[in-house]
Amino acid sequence: MAEVMAREAIQEAGLGELVKVASCGVDSWHVGEGADERTVAELHEIGLDGTEHIAQQFGPQAGDTDLFIAMDTGHRSQLIARGVDENRVALMRSFDPTAEEEPSVADPYYGGSDGFTRVRKEIEASLPGLLEYVQDQLR
Repeated sequence: MAEVMAREAIQEAGLGELVKVASCGVDSWHVGEGADERTVAELHEIGLDGTEHIAQQFGPQAGDTDLFIAMDTGHRSQLIARGVDENRVALMRSFDPTAEEEPSVADPYYGGSDGFTRVRKEIEASLPGLLEYVQDQLR
């Protein structure tokens, strides 16, 4: 969900030629599978298409990545433990000025569709700050 939403925000800001947006999981769960139907439904609610997403796992292909956006503190820790410089890893909600002390986006997978709605709203709240950060880095 975050990949599709971030890519759209980058495109809308006119940065699509400068910034590549991709996603990967830190574990092998769902590698090669499409997005969860609840994710696709949430994206559809805001006019985006998530049907082409195919899950990938973090690996050597991520070596040239400038910034990793982790959804939760556990993912952030795993990326750092695998050798990613901690200065290149940020939490999605760290870009949301309204986020409370726990800056993680909780995984909605084992719950109902309301969890996916919550995640979409948390990502939406984080994207303006993320976009501002990216624009600052490009200057």
